[in-house]
Amino acid sequence: MNLIAKEKSTSKIMEAIFTKNNKTEQGFEIRKQRSYDMIVFCHLCWDFVHQRPQYIISRMAKQFKILFIEKPYPLEGQRDSQLIEVSPMLHVLKPNVHRTEDIYTILSQYVNNSTPISIGWFYSPSFISLLNHFDFTTVVYDCMDELSLVKGASSPFIDQEQYLLTNADMVFTGSKALYESKALLHKNVYYFPSSVEEIHFAKALQAIAVPEEIASFPACIVGYCGIIDERIDLPLLDEIAVLEPDVSFVMIGPITKISEHELPKRPNIHYLGIKNYNELPNYIKAFDIAMIPFALNDATKYISPSKTLEYMAAGKPIVSTAIKDVVHDYSHCITIIQTAQDFAKAIKEDFADFPDPVTQREYTSILKNTSWDSTVAAMQSLIKSKTLDD
Repeated sequence: MNLIAKEKSTSKIMEAIFTKNNKTEQGFEIRKQRSYDMIVFCHLCWDFVHQRPQYIISRMAKQFKILFIEKPYPLEGQRDSQLIEVSPMLHVLKPNVHRTEDIYTILSQYVNNSTPISIGWFYSPSFISLLNHFDFTTVVYDCMDELSLVKGASSPFIDQEQYLLTNADMVFTGSKALYESKALLHKNVYYFPSSVEEIHFAKALQAIAVPEEIASFPACIVGYCGIIDERIDLPLLDEIAVLEPDVSFVMIGPITKISEHELPKRPNIHYLGIKNYNELPNYIKAFDIAMIPFALNDATKYISPSKTLEYMAAGKPIVSTAIKDVVHDYSHCITIIQTAQDFAKAIKEDFADFPDPVTQREYTSILKNTSWDSTVAAMQSLIKSKTLDD
């Protein structure tokens, strides 16, 4: 079967309903059954923090007509689900149902299931109840996290993942630790580490404006961009803020799975909330040092933070806790710390010595060998080879 998008003309005849309730920032709710080349099942929302799914699926949509299905999100007072057109080749379904199992009851409104769908792409095993409702040519499990260890994970997750692994044709992983774990359970596992949109984050090296809310903070500014959840080492953040009262610690991103009262509150710790992806280079430009203050716990055991490369592209010195993949891949050019005292020493040394020509050359070498474009091209090649073998 040809995996190149089969319906180039469908976007030209798309029917949309323009109402107050269904108009969105990207497009409009579409009330007509569609044929898709790929259906993506994801536990994350498309319009949340820009992460692995957005980077990969937006590129896949250059070749495949894709329906991206988010986790259930029931909304009181709203009867219908939402189908949003991100682009003619990429639609996002926001299911207004209570359970994942209920998603199938609404799919007939949006998906023409009488035509073959080439690829079923899973980011979470929690969607496996939908697997048997489709006749996918290829099933891909892109494992970006060990979700069974994430705070709030459901108890049947291990059984769900085993079922998905049994039915998946290939498994992609986002970290070496995940690769080593899943390779014991499946014969076709491939390691695709986090990559970077270098051109986007390199804007921080250019003459772009620094947002006023961060420009007003006194130097030195030590900053973090990403989700603020149980993976952040909050005691470490609190202790380093006490040790370095003249340093501004800036946390940019949404707070999830933890409550605000758990966050350390110090005059020099600033929580700026979630920012648009396009704004991130402007904020990172203000950083004197970029940090990855992750705790060493179950939630971080299998991660490979993409922000490491994003900070490199922005040309910032980086201080990180001893995350396994970070230590393995980047300890030669970023500072690995164990304690708040290590952190304080690193701030003084990095702030004084950067930019370091040796480190900058290492950044250039690393970034030269990674891009989301090449990652997706390699994934597509594997899928194509599997299809030809069939």
